[in-house]
Amino acid sequence: MVVPPLSPSSSTWTAARPPGKDAGVTKDDLRKRLRAARREHVAALPDSVRTLVFMRPPAPLLDMVPQGATIGLYRAASTEAPAGAYARYFYDAGHELALPRFADRNAPMQFARFTDPFEESDLETGPFGLLQPAMDAAIIEPSVLFVPLVGFTADGARLGQGGGHYDRWLAAHTGVIAIGIGWDCQLVDELPTEPHDIPLAAIVTPTRLYGPFA
Repeated sequence: MVVPPLSPSSSTWTAARPPGKDAGVTKDDLRKRLRAARREHVAALPDSVRTLVFMRPPAPLLDMVPQGATIGLYRAASTEAPAGAYARYFYDAGHELALPRFADRNAPMQFARFTDPFEESDLETGPFGLLQPAMDAAIIEPSVLFVPLVGFTADGARLGQGGGHYDRWLAAHTGVIAIGIGWDCQLVDELPTEPHDIPLAAIVTPTRLYGPFA
């Protein structure tokens, strides 16, 4: 299902969605378009709004999270939809948290325990320039995973950064509930998909919840 807009501004960023399957349009072409749209969108947000979005998961999304589930999240880059408030919410609700960790730029993605979503005192800069759990943090496997995205469709297809880290991890960990977090401007009508692309169980934006999908 698609939940109706949560605010009257929900159409502002979806009225001119980039097409997904234009003749000759590749995933890299779409990434360039969508990253540019994302930068413009985030730059236009007032500071007061940035502090309010993604503060608490909507109730239908919380219904997807089993009691006691380990929650995987991500440390957002500057224009990605922020996941920090969700981390604090689930921590306060008693869930164990995990963040991606890379030993080096060629290493597979793992998830390691994240214990301080308020001060992030247990994080260090990883090989991709993002904060990640320290190398002595225990490896754990989330059963619910919030994932970043570059683009998405209303039926759960995801366009990622292009490295394939999340698709490979999810393919190796079947049964994990994968939920995308994104801005409304990242919605596209269609995406070119490949056999290794893992669809999402739901996508949440500041104005809508898409899914859950069967």
